[in-house]
Amino acid sequence: MNLYPKTFRYPLITLEKTNSTNQYISQLCNQQPEEVAELTTVTAEFQMAGKGQRGNSWEAEEGKNLLFSFVLYPTFLEARRQFILSQIVSLAIKEELSRWSDDITIKWPNDIYWKNKKISGILIENDLVGPRIARSIAGIGININQDTFRSDAPNPISLKQITGKEHDRHEILTHILKRVEMYYKGLQLEDFETYSAEINTRYARSLFRRRGFHSYQDADGLFLARLLRVEQDGRFVLEDESGKEREYLFKEVQYIL
Repeated sequence: MNLYPKTFRYPLITLEKTNSTNQYISQLCNQQPEEVAELTTVTAEFQMAGKGQRGNSWEAEEGKNLLFSFVLYPTFLEARRQFILSQIVSLAIKEELSRWSDDITIKWPNDIYWKNKKISGILIENDLVGPRIARSIAGIGININQDTFRSDAPNPISLKQITGKEHDRHEILTHILKRVEMYYKGLQLEDFETYSAEINTRYARSLFRRRGFHSYQDADGLFLARLLRVEQDGRFVLEDESGKEREYLFKEVQYIL
């Protein structure tokens, strides 16, 4: 059975199984660069080698969840502003999942959480040409209808576990891509600095543990801190108990859950 109708509004490739939807669409773009339009999307019912951030694997029961990748060609974006692509993708997913729960947040830089549990992961791979972004591929896994998780991942959860009911994966995918397209067109058509500042504000309001002091760990050990802000280049800025500001790039600090 094909999950997606022929009237799907974006170019779509549906696979039963693949090693990685990111890998598949990347190879397709390399082989047929002029034929792969923006927002071309590859979905799979099962991934043999799906990857997340930090090289982690992504557990997903076959036919239960959303596993997909799509491509953009943001040549108008300078490489130094590439974090905004991560922001718009994570916002699109967060806002879609928030239709079912008020407890959906974005865990910096772009994991999607329900309370203290992970419902979605995002891996964005950007190809740069000089100072610009030539191609961006976003790979996304969202736990939709899985009932149980058997891997050693510490805190997975699905939308079905949150709501107690099955969800239409096609509908969710369609809405996410529409939201991505809306944000992406805004970056192209609106005043960039004004619009990117608005995105940064929305992202800040959506962040996991955005209030209060929480436990973190960096190369020097454990500490308590509160979130001050996320810079437009993606730097994570905390203030510890002594009032000292601490800035981190991705992988330089981790949440203690």
